[in-house]
Amino acid sequence: MRKSGKKKDSSVDVREIVLEALLVIARQEEYSHVVMGGILDKYNYLALQEKAFMKRLLEGTLERRIQLDYCIDGISSVPVKKMKPFIRELLRMSAYQLLFMDSVPDSAVCNEAVKLADSHSFHALKGFVNGVLRNLSRKKGEIVWPDREKDRLASLSVCYSMPRWLVEKWDSEQGKERTEPILQGLLQERPVTVRLKKNLTAEEIAAVRTELESENIRVKEIPDLSYAWHLERVEGLKNIPAFLAGKFTVQDVSSMLAVEAAGIREGDCVIDVCAAPGGKTMLAAELAGGKGQVLARDISLEKLALIEENRDRMGADNVTVEQWDAAAYDREKAGLADVVLADVPCSGLGVIGKKRDIKYRITPERIEALVPLQRQILETVWQYVKPGGVLLYSTCTVSRAENEEMVQWFLSEFPFHAGSLTSYLPKQFAGETLEKGYYQFLPGMQGTDGFFIARFVRD
Repeated sequence: MRKSGKKKDSSVDVREIVLEALLVIARQEEYSHVVMGGILDKYNYLALQEKAFMKRLLEGTLERRIQLDYCIDGISSVPVKKMKPFIRELLRMSAYQLLFMDSVPDSAVCNEAVKLADSHSFHALKGFVNGVLRNLSRKKGEIVWPDREKDRLASLSVCYSMPRWLVEKWDSEQGKERTEPILQGLLQERPVTVRLKKNLTAEEIAAVRTELESENIRVKEIPDLSYAWHLERVEGLKNIPAFLAGKFTVQDVSSMLAVEAAGIREGDCVIDVCAAPGGKTMLAAELAGGKGQVLARDISLEKLALIEENRDRMGADNVTVEQWDAAAYDREKAGLADVVLADVPCSGLGVIGKKRDIKYRITPERIEALVPLQRQILETVWQYVKPGGVLLYSTCTVSRAENEEMVQWFLSEFPFHAGSLTSYLPKQFAGETLEKGYYQFLPGMQGTDGFFIARFVRD
């Protein structure tokens, strides 16, 4: 008889946990980063090694899905698409271990997969699972990848596990010479980026660094950004006292620069219309200072709670949090803001490296459907900007319809002109578009997320 009660560490099957998570994500019940966060919270009592294994296996299996399916299809008598969902995710997860996790013996991968199939009532398919994985183990050094010369798109799609239509999209929009670096960048493991609170003294900064390094976290300063660090070998960052005390927060460099580009000054009134989770809001609050005010809005009550959590932790007393639909006009705010931050809902193609299932969910049709919403938000929020004030538009995507074409449309429709970005971005972010008031950060090129900013100044 199985004993009831909480499982001990030794009884937790980490592969089963990952498999269940993959099934949830495959059904599009939740995004991968949310699922992973929930797993780490639920199984926080596990050893660091086990948690690291689960994280790598889940994220790696998602990240390499197209490549894994290609390899499995080359072995299996049944195409991946026609498999039962449980068997499909089991084989993908196991194939990832065979192909990308050298520390795991192939025999162990095969045996554990067969056990999982058996324990979930797939007795009849144990032989199939075992056969596919044993064959893949034997033949993994003989895999023939799509020929780059014969079909470049297929080659890039499989090798970088990116839907073919996205490869074609970036070829067309960014140029063939940029596409592969973008694909490489989205697969690269990147350090965690944090922003130090701006009013910290030199002694406080040194103390934060010492505290991080005492946790075996490697700290690297970012050139031309005195308040930003790259962190490596990070585990449990949000439990570190300095984080809990609001001395620093997690934020990508591109997101920091979006706020810097707005040119917020002491005493400014700032409205952040799509503020969650609040990273830009907190930096805006620090730049505006005690005499300034920041109104942070979002349509989601759940997301508002994240902003409030960040506000309280960072001690941002000049931030007001409010539920509001950015597309709905607020007559009382007309002409009040020195700066409006509009980080609008977007396709998220620039953060695929962090939210790996985005590339399987997004479609050309979904991107097309986002553009009217983005326009509706801009049609509304520009009215909050006072003459001479700034509207800072941003997205976390690499898509001309949502970025460059949106700039052209907005400047042709509303009483604004492009505000030069030359004096707001560090020298490493050079480009001919700075004078035109916009900039596209590309994964794999600047060490940031894929991000877009545009600075509009009201006439």
